[in-house]
Amino acid sequence: MTIKKFILKIFRGTSENQYWEEFELELKPYYNITSALMDVQKNPINRHHEKVCPVAWEQGCLEEVCGSCTMLINGRPRQACTALIDGLLKSSSSNTIVLAPMSKFPLVKDLVVNRDQMFQNLIKVHGWVDVDEAADRGFGPKISPKVQEVMYALSTCMTCGCCTEACPQVNATSKFIGPAPISQVRLFNNHPTGKMAAEERIRPLMEEGGVSDCGNAQNCVQVCPKNIPLTESIAVMGRAVAKQSLKDLFSLPDIAD
Repeated sequence: MTIKKFILKIFRGTSENQYWEEFELELKPYYNITSALMDVQKNPINRHHEKVCPVAWEQGCLEEVCGSCTMLINGRPRQACTALIDGLLKSSSSNTIVLAPMSKFPLVKDLVVNRDQMFQNLIKVHGWVDVDEAADRGFGPKISPKVQEVMYALSTCMTCGCCTEACPQVNATSKFIGPAPISQVRLFNNHPTGKMAAEERIRPLMEEGGVSDCGNAQNCVQVCPKNIPLTESIAVMGRAVAKQSLKDLFSLPDIAD
């Protein structure tokens, strides 16, 4: 019986020293990228039979919920925990799988990047619902099933960075905050309590880097692992920004001559 093998070609190093390294592994049933990286970690021997430093990467939930293991797998941003080796090999004419870090975030080491900018953008748009002693006052207002369905879809965002990585408008010369924070504004502005801070969330979307900077490439919805309707959210928030602009325009005080 012939044992099928495959190659992991992995980006290695830091911003100062970068190179590619290959590891040969045996294909196992239901083998995913995370499992393969764990095997490399246990036995870091490259194809030249040299013992090297274990590959650095992130992992957490192992069920596509935390988003920490996001990386470029054969050039596409996705989670390592749900990327099955067998499927990747079948969709390619090669027995080599290429792993690289996302390019839109600062590189830390190997496959690890710093996604702080995504969390900073969530802070910028007030990406949460303020609470006080509301729980002591019993149940809040009811939310219609239709709105609940939309909110649930939006709430599955795990800030993984796939949409940011795929967006051509997010680059070194742009201030665009990306699709995920815009979609989260829609989520929290739909919340009965969150609506009270709706204007505070909309204002950052009116600034440079806000919703008007979207180029409508629609790459984000193609790579979102949760199938979040990101372009729909951008359109909804675009209308909200337009309404807020008109509101601001017609509520300006008279200017004396």
